[in-house]
Amino acid sequence: MEPVTVYTTGPSCVKCTMTKRMLDGSGIPFVEVNVRENPAAYAYITEELGYSMAPVVVVDEQDHWCDVRPDQIDRIAAHLS
Repeated sequence: MEPVTVYTTGPSCVKCTMTKRMLDGSGIPFVEVNVRENPAAYAYITEELGYSMAPVVVVDEQDHWCDVRPDQIDRIAAHLS
């Protein structure tokens, strides 16, 4: 599986940290992108995807969500097993 991308606002974001821990615990590979340090990534999640909060998890162009979503993480993990 290709790694999912987790767009965060950095280490002070509790929901971002929780999401990354859940992904790790489910064995889902991910790459973190800090939108505070990457203006293009910020524009992508706000303008193209329409989200206004972090974290944003992008599996592919059609599969993405924001906030802490254990249900979505479980869904992706089920595809790995």
